[in-house]
Amino acid sequence: MIGLLPFHAFLVTVGTRLLSGIAQAPIVGLVVWKEAVLGVVLLVAMCEIVKKRIVDSGKRFVSLRVDVLDGLILGMITLGAFVSLSSTRYLLPATFYGFKYTLFPLCLFLVLRRVSWSEEFQKRIVVILLVVGGVVAGYGILTFFLPQSFFVWLGYSDLHSLYIPDGPIAAFQQIGGTSLRRIQSTLSGPNQFGIWLLIPFSMATALMRGGQWGAPLPRGRGLRGGGYVFLLLLLLLALSLTFSRSAWIGAAVVVGVAFWVKRKCISTQLLSVLIVLTGVLVVLGGVIFPDVILRTASSRDHFARPIEASQILAQNPLGLGLGTAGPASNRVSDPCVFLEEGADASWVEAHPSLCVFVGKQQVQPEELCTCPLLPENWYLQVGIELGVAGMVLFAVLIVLLLKTLPTTHYLLPTLFGISITALFLHSWESSAVAYTVWVLLSTKIRPTHY
Repeated sequence: MIGLLPFHAFLVTVGTRLLSGIAQAPIVGLVVWKEAVLGVVLLVAMCEIVKKRIVDSGKRFVSLRVDVLDGLILGMITLGAFVSLSSTRYLLPATFYGFKYTLFPLCLFLVLRRVSWSEEFQKRIVVILLVVGGVVAGYGILTFFLPQSFFVWLGYSDLHSLYIPDGPIAAFQQIGGTSLRRIQSTLSGPNQFGIWLLIPFSMATALMRGGQWGAPLPRGRGLRGGGYVFLLLLLLLALSLTFSRSAWIGAAVVVGVAFWVKRKCISTQLLSVLIVLTGVLVVLGGVIFPDVILRTASSRDHFARPIEASQILAQNPLGLGLGTAGPASNRVSDPCVFLEEGADASWVEAHPSLCVFVGKQQVQPEELCTCPLLPENWYLQVGIELGVAGMVLFAVLIVLLLKTLPTTHYLLPTLFGISITALFLHSWESSAVAYTVWVLLSTKIRPTHY
């Protein structure tokens, strides 16, 4: 199932097109298939865990013990229930989506880390993700050149760069003020695609530097040296075409971790040259291609929205409840479009369902809109939902996981890279990212008792 997760948005879009026609909202049954499957997996896993804890013929039950990681997750779940039910903003749909995005992946880790995972599974899942990574990267590069009519025929929206809760997703985004596409391949957006690519990118990087798969994979199987280089180049090209600066930072973190692990084998002079060269390239890119690298409007949001979220958190240190911020808020709010002062808004008249702002002035519709609260920072999002305590618990959880993982394991740069991008994006909103990473973590980090 993990191998199918990156294709979820594509399959739902095409499936809805085949069953309901063009420009239709995604069919709910298609959207929730992965949660339904994971729910069954959790039930089976819990039954197996309970069965193993029953001892003696007298059916005496031995209570399950928890470690620090379990305690942190259980603390977040408790806060989620308490804060949400006591919040004046409590709404069942928002709470459901908030649980889905913020807590359900952690529940997967909590339960599945108690299941025995075979060495063969750990080998196979890495091979699968590398192959899938190559496929979605290749298709993503192809979508950079395909006409929009092709995507509309598949069932995607005829708009770009916009998310409409009750409509089909866009096939790509464009950099503001240009016609340059940001590819998203089979996922739901370029940022989500870029963050997911960090997973196979970390795996391929670990192989190139002789790291571990989670269980050692014989060199005679799968890709060979030249194949790893080709795959890395394919992944890097796809990452570049997402134009996701946060994903680029995540990729730099992955490479940085690789160099750090092998620092004794790399001369300080070479490392210094690489760092200086990278800095020069970034500066030159910003000067030569300011619309691509700097993107004033987008950069402004990356500063303004976390500041706004910090102010909300300071006013509500106990939190506002699940679903009040982030992707869950996006699902239950009006679709809002913010245009620069003086921008031409005539095109929105053909889309009356959109809430449009020019500058700070709402120009469509006449009714007051409720726009989503998007902090552009996963930690602040958790803070708004679960309070300062919940944000601290999540941050400590990430730090302990990073300390627990072996330095040679591919999950270390994966988790490190995604955790850094979470400072600039809602990095864990994609089910392909969240479910994959937390399930993989559960195969490596077994419960310990303190």
